Amino acid sequence: MSKTKRVRISNESLNSYGFRVLTSGMEVGQYRRNPVLLYMHERGNVIGYVKDLKVEDNEITGELMFDEATELSQRCKKQWEFGSLKMVSVGIDILETSEDPKFLVEGQLRPTVTKSKLFEVSLVDVGANDDALVLQKDGQRIELGKDGGMVLPLLHNNNNNQKEKEMNQEKLALELGLAKDADEAAISAALAKLKTECAEAEKLRAECDTLRVARIETLVNGAVAEKKIGEDKKQHFMELGKKIGASDLKATFDAMSPQVKLSNLIGHQGGEPNAGQGGYEKLSDVPTCEIEKLKKESPALYKQLYKKEYGFECEI
Repeated sequence: MSKTKRVRISNESLNSYGFRVLTSGMEVGQYRRNPVLLYMHERGNVIGYVKDLKVEDNEITGELMFDEATELSQRCKKQWEFGSLKMVSVGIDILETSEDPKFLVEGQLRPTVTKSKLFEVSLVDVGANDDALVLQKDGQRIELGKDGGMVLPLLHNNNNNQKEKEMNQEKLALELGLAKDADEAAISAALAKLKTECAEAEKLRAECDTLRVARIETLVNGAVAEKKIGEDKKQHFMELGKKIGASDLKATFDAMSPQVKLSNLIGHQGGEPNAGQGGYEKLSDVPTCEIEKLKKESPALYKQLYKKEYGFECEI
């Protein structure tokens, strides 16, 4: 009489492809209704069924029952009992995967299969954690092995990336004035506060710029009103004020004397004003372009300013 032994069908250990299948998320109800046992995951090579399937302690176990209806089944049974064939592998339909760190273990390269459906169990020469696992996703069968494909992508957050992320998080926490082990919630709150403060600072800076320009414009308009500069120079002094500031611009205007046209010094009837009238104390105070006019139209004033400039009379 053949011996019966219980076999581990699946557990949550890391397989050679760098991912795990959670036992707690594997649906076995449908398989229990048709617990087919195949050879090497080949449809049509049914060699028996799995008896007394159990899910406990994060693993799935069962007893292999060979129907001996074919030469293949008879051979597999003999090899199973002898021990030359002693491993099984599952065929599962992937329903959900996760990259959540809580599901990852050291050395894991691909997402964890958190929800799946068991659709077949096979007797194999190389077991499930050694390249004989069969996956199915979105109705497409993916056979893993030398000639198979890979349905699961590499982790976006593998161990190296996770370490880099943690290092960057520590650095950011310290730059924000937090403890280096501050969590993401604390860092997010600090960033939100900093963003608000930056927005407020930008608003104040804009208000200060507005007030500064208004002050400069007031000074320039005052200088025009006092005839220290002409209307055509307003823009020039506005730009100068922006460069040197309102205080220095005010000091510049305070050092300037009002501009007086020569026509204001000479009477409409050709009369000669009193000495020093209009702010001219000596000849060099008179604009160069006005000297000839002064000499021609008001020779007495010209001589007076000339004498004050050079200390002797001028002969015209």
